[in-house]
Amino acid sequence: MPVDKLQATGGAIPVSVIEKVKSRAKSVVKTLETARSSDLPLNHILPGDCIEAMRSLPTNSVDLVFADPPYNLQLGGDLNRPDGSHVDAVTDHWDQFDSMAVYDRFTREWLTEARRVLKPDGALWVIGSYHNIFRVGAILQDLGFWILNDIVWRKTNPMPNFRGTRFTNAHETLIWASMGEKARYQFNYRAMKTLNDELQMRSDWVMPICAGGERLKENGKKAHPTQKPEALLYRVLLATTEKGDVVLDPFFGTGTTGAVAKRLGREWIGCEREDFYREVAMKRIEKELPLDESALTTMQSARSAPKVAFGAVVEGGLIPPGTQVFDKKRRWIATVRTDGSLECGGKTGSIHGLGKELQGAPSCNGWAFWHYEQGGDVQPIDAARQLYLLANED
Repeated sequence: MPVDKLQATGGAIPVSVIEKVKSRAKSVVKTLETARSSDLPLNHILPGDCIEAMRSLPTNSVDLVFADPPYNLQLGGDLNRPDGSHVDAVTDHWDQFDSMAVYDRFTREWLTEARRVLKPDGALWVIGSYHNIFRVGAILQDLGFWILNDIVWRKTNPMPNFRGTRFTNAHETLIWASMGEKARYQFNYRAMKTLNDELQMRSDWVMPICAGGERLKENGKKAHPTQKPEALLYRVLLATTEKGDVVLDPFFGTGTTGAVAKRLGREWIGCEREDFYREVAMKRIEKELPLDESALTTMQSARSAPKVAFGAVVEGGLIPPGTQVFDKKRRWIATVRTDGSLECGGKTGSIHGLGKELQGAPSCNGWAFWHYEQGGDVQPIDAARQLYLLANED
């Protein structure tokens, strides 16, 4: 804007100009994101070294990185059970490093590339054991990542410690990190709470190791020694990505990340240097069928959900007038009225206002405070709001 016009407005930039700039900025960002997506090798496995493969990807182009790097187990000699039978442990060449310094250098290089390709609001997941996860965690912090949680995957069927010299290794650790302390990131809190029977999802996840029909085999042998269970990736992707997001796995292996991503409507990119693993992964993913669109919709958080008045839920018949609603401990029982207000003991108000008054609290989230019975089950009235949203999607 010319100086004389700026002075004429008293030094303040007109709101109309600000809005135009904002609109233009959003348009530019959308155009750039579309261009980046078109440049990406979506739903493909990049052959060769993961660091070189990631260098071929555009900066700020992926939403999530899930990494299952070599654990650097440093196993010496064969491992046998008490009966003398051989234990099929991780002895592959890709898990061998000459020293901790070499492993650390490798870790820093792939994490640096992962950070480059992640969007500013992207996130990183890394899984490992006590052999490597602490070193990985320190390095990713040095690079500027901000650890949001460490998740303990507690195995229901871990491999025993056959030598009897240590505790049985019954868990692995996952680190979930954002791009920085103040960085935005995706977390589908409501979906996780729903998945966990309306309880907050904890940071200890109890799941079996990959076995049975899920375990991929070639010629009667395990296709990969550290194949992760699909349930683990299912939870990670459901918690921290949305439909259409791009998920990068630098250590693709036999394609668990790709298979689950395809099923959940996410785009994926894999990096894998072993020809055999790439072949197994592609066969596996080709057989995977994406879920129907309606099945991919998850419960939304109150913040991200479109605003819905309780009256709309009432007039829609999901919680009809006359229904009794109550707090979780059933201290107060209220009746739903035709206009969406509640009545309890002569007091009336909205779901939020009446809840606030009854508790003598400064505020109240009525969607979470009030409950109702549906088919013999007790659930918060927010469940009815979610059903309303699903029924009224565009």
